[in-house]
Parts: sequence; C-alpha cells; structure tokens
Amino acid sequence: MDIAIDLMINEEIRDREVRVIDENGEQLGIMPTQRALALAEERGLDLANIQPAARPPVCKLLDYDKYRYEQARRERENRKNQRVVEIKEVQLSATIEENDVLTKAKAAIKFLEGGDKVRVSIRFRGRQITHSEIGLKVMQDFAERCKDVSVVERRPMMDGRHMIMILGPKAAKSSFAERKAAREAKEKSAQAASPEAEE
Repeated sequence: MDIAIDLMINEEIRDREVRVIDENGEQLGIMPTQRALALAEERGLDLANIQPAARPPVCKLLDYDKYRYEQARRERENRKNQRVVEIKEVQLSATIEENDVLTKAKAAIKFLEGGDKVRVSIRFRGRQITHSEIGLKVMQDFAERCKDVSVVERRPMMDGRHMIMILGPKAAKSSFAERKAAREAKEKSAQAASPEAEE
C-alpha cells in the first residue's frame, strides 16, 4: 500500500468515522474517529490517515516519528542510488580532419561509458548548407566509430544550420556470470569449428 509522505495524524483527522488498521496490518474495521484516537493513545501510537481519498478514510496505528525517520532514510538511499544522466556535447564540422574525429570519438566514448548521452552536432557555415550530405556522412562515420558503446537514439536531422544526432549508452553491462557464459559459448563454437578447419 502506498502511503503519502506527509500524513494527517491524530487531531488533524476531521472525519467522523474511519477504517482502522492496527500496527501489525490487521483490519480493526470502521469506527468513530474519537474511538480510534483513544485506541491509538492506549497503545502509545499515532493515528495516521494513510488513504484520505477512501470512503471512509483508511487510518493506521503507527509510530509517526519512526515512520518519518524511515521515509527520510529511504529517500536518502534512493537519491544515493540514483544516477543523473547528463547530455554531453561533441561538435564536429563538415570538413573535419581524421585526427580531430579520433579525438572527438574518444571523448564521446568516454562520456558514453560513464553513462551519459552525447549530442553530436555539426554547424554548417556559409554555402556548406547546400551540401548537407557531407555532414550526414561525417555523422554516420562518427556513429560507426562509437557503435561498441552506443546506440543512436536520434538519427542525424537538420535543425536550422545545425545537424544534430543523439547517441545513448548501450544497455547496462552484463554480469560476470553472463560474460562467462558468453565466453564459454564462444570457446565451444571455436572448438566445433576447428576440426572442420583442419580438414
């Protein structure tokens, strides 16, 4: 059951009657709010409205301070495990030299291996715009150089005087077990192929 982070508790609950669940998840049924509050006080707990939209609202007996602490801890954990994907930019030109392409490709591969996306752009200057097919070839060549670690999320498209392509990182790396299985399968196929090679 999804519970809201900020709950209405105890005297904040204005409904005349509520459906009550105890601290162990047992249904105690529908009862007047005053009786539910008395029950919570008797057990040293808080009455928290966990489903205000229900009719009647669903309330649970819980230790609200402990609940808030657990929620905050869970949020911290989620933030810690969350990775923010950034979009890095690599700029090429229609007349780029081979060495420059290699340097830019290395940078893009580094970004992609780090889990970021890469926006590849070419700005056409002057009359270059009439030969956009040259820029397209440069883009396709660049995508080919990065294909081991990337997938093309957005094919090269014109946007004003720019041609833009988006590369995304390939799916998460395989586990040790998956890599081992793949290696063994490769070795088996190599052994199966070697007797034929000798003949």
